[in-house]
Amino acid sequence: MTNKPKVAVFGGGSWATAIVKMLCENLEEVGWYMRSESAVDYIKKEHHNPNYLTSVEFDTSQLKLSIDINEMVQYADYLIFVIPSAFVETELKKLNVSLEGKIIFSAIKGIVPETSLIVGDHFFTNYGVPFKDIGVITGPCHAEEVALERLSYLTIACDDSEKAQVVANHLSCDYIKCKTSDDIIGTEYAAMLKNIYALAAGIAHGLGYGDNFQSVLMSNAIREMKRYVKKVHKMKRDINGSAYLGDLLVTGYSTFSRNRMFGNMIGKGYTVKSAQMEMSMIAEGYYATKSAFKLNEAKGKKKAKTPIINAVYSILYENKDARKVFKALTDELD
Repeated sequence: MTNKPKVAVFGGGSWATAIVKMLCENLEEVGWYMRSESAVDYIKKEHHNPNYLTSVEFDTSQLKLSIDINEMVQYADYLIFVIPSAFVETELKKLNVSLEGKIIFSAIKGIVPETSLIVGDHFFTNYGVPFKDIGVITGPCHAEEVALERLSYLTIACDDSEKAQVVANHLSCDYIKCKTSDDIIGTEYAAMLKNIYALAAGIAHGLGYGDNFQSVLMSNAIREMKRYVKKVHKMKRDINGSAYLGDLLVTGYSTFSRNRMFGNMIGKGYTVKSAQMEMSMIAEGYYATKSAFKLNEAKGKKKAKTPIINAVYSILYENKDARKVFKALTDELD
């Protein structure tokens, strides 16, 4: 590993675009893998992503763009994956080069559906990447506010504090503050779960519930998150920290939240398919709901109490009436 490691971002969406923007504040060259050849050609010519955060203008002399995932893996020392969890394994199957010696950081807020594993566990179990070489990038941070250069905060988690600090240093700038953590499993599960709770907040809004109920919903959500995360990885953590409660609040309340937007459509009566067609971005919470519910159910009597996750699952995957489900949920919250 060199003193100045090369960094590459994998993904072409809004969060990937925002991370590339942050890295360009600090690095002379940033690798960027996108599967869309037309998007790469457009960025080279017009200096911005044609589909996401179009206001962000790049100095293309800083970008090493490629539609070849193998080329980008060979190029970089630090690989930051920002591909939606539903599609990450499809992209990884294109690999014919080794990940040995590579440092993997996930900014993916979901569970890989093919294995029902969080992304870090997926890389460890299926690609042999040691946990000391795996990290997580979490919020609270919306890509749209990064584009606007509004002050935002990130948590960089890794078992190896030096590697976490390297990534933190590369992402920090005037409008981005970073802190590091050793709770790689807890922060990654929290990043996945908060999308489900944001979906619930959106459904509630679509059904006509007001701010009073939303506050109770979020209060119960953070306690539910604490119970869930404690079951999968028991360690001392402050669930009220920005990587947990902060990320939950911004995702549950912000107008930029795609998961809240998706939930709002469901609450207003959209079908899942019609809501997905309406949105141009992936709502990770839809996929996370099924994975989180199934993982918890598999624990049998040792499962966590998760009335909010259960309610969202029954609406999205069992086609239960949202109004009736939320009426029942209101009696379970306190």
